Amino acid sequence: MPKMVKELTDAAVRKLRHGQVKGDPKVRPEARKRAPGSPCVAYHPVGGVSGLMLQCRPPTGGAEIGARSWILRTMVGTRRRDIGLGGYPDVTLSMARQKAREAKELIAQGVDPVADRKARRSALLAEQAKAVTFEALARDFVEKKAEEYKTAKQVQKLETMLKTYAFPHIGRMVVGDIERAHIIAMLSPIWKSKTETATRTRMYVERILDLGGIRGLRTGDNPARWKGNLDHEFADRNKVTKVQNYKALPVKELPDFWRKLRTREGMGARALEFLILTAARSGEVRGATWKEIDLERRVWTIPADRMKAGKEHRVPLSAAAVALLEAMPRESEYIFYNRNGRPVSDVTISKVPKTLGCQVTAHGFRSTFKDWCIEYTAFPDEISELALAHVNSDKTRAAYARSDAFKKRAQLMAEWERYCQGLARPSAEVVSIEARG
Repeated sequence: MPKMVKELTDAAVRKLRHGQVKGDPKVRPEARKRAPGSPCVAYHPVGGVSGLMLQCRPPTGGAEIGARSWILRTMVGTRRRDIGLGGYPDVTLSMARQKAREAKELIAQGVDPVADRKARRSALLAEQAKAVTFEALARDFVEKKAEEYKTAKQVQKLETMLKTYAFPHIGRMVVGDIERAHIIAMLSPIWKSKTETATRTRMYVERILDLGGIRGLRTGDNPARWKGNLDHEFADRNKVTKVQNYKALPVKELPDFWRKLRTREGMGARALEFLILTAARSGEVRGATWKEIDLERRVWTIPADRMKAGKEHRVPLSAAAVALLEAMPRESEYIFYNRNGRPVSDVTISKVPKTLGCQVTAHGFRSTFKDWCIEYTAFPDEISELALAHVNSDKTRAAYARSDAFKKRAQLMAEWERYCQGLARPSAEVVSIEARG
């Protein structure tokens, strides 16, 4: 029959301390091998529940009292277990006795309290691991996709789109809690007014939620899926809005526009002039730096990370383009800069045609250039496509990106310069390349 232990009171428990090696019956046998009088851990039975003890450790770090905690020493199956019930005095005597009774009840039911506690903790950690917000998962998605994108501008566009249209609605939501209604609320305000943006937003949200499913952060169907899901809620994007092309200046009006542009002062006008002469994109011109320019060889080399196609692009510079660059001040690393030394804005360039009475866009001049190439020259289409950095076919590049491709493009840009300046008549009669000699 087990020895009965007197039930201690709260006052008695507060007085319990660590033990000493010298013949203390509450000290474990292995501790008695130490020098007599050495402080050691002591286990004090407190009664009320068999096996319930207060573990008292020697003080450390100059403290008066060592750490004290509750231990339930009992049999679990065929093994004796010391089950921790919490620290004292955070866990009071009455609380410790209640916890001990609950542990013994579990044992009586065939449940190991320690194993049960570990299982509950694992389940809690698993649930916490799933509590990832959409914004956190989206940022991880963008970081990984950035390695696939060709330019930093593409990454910035994706981040801006998510921040503007997705995060305000579902950014703080746990990935597993996002439902179809949340996606509809996110897309509804912009589906008709900004259909293309809404479409792209939906597409990337779907991919991000797919990533959440792969990581076990959510289960069930993807609420951002289009087919068989959101297509029942929103009208087809092709029927909601029509594709709007950039407004371009008619080819025959270009020489007159050029004369007006040359009289215009300002960094925006010079940037637009350079854009027209090179048939480059606005972003490529605005970000152009002096280190990309070789005036002696008359070439502008745009690095791959600034190109839409993700490949380095060489632009032959005509005489007028070189003269323009030579006249530009060099007060910044950028050729076309604002008062802060940073690249001029897209608005600065785009507003120039409007001040000259033309409702066209800066990007539209690339279309004007292409129309001129088709209507007024005999250059192969692939040459003008290379000039516009449109060619993506490896076979086409292999055929035209040889040493003479740059020379042909240089000839093309020289003729384009002459046309802009009104030195070549706007006739659809073209002369073959071979006839030029």
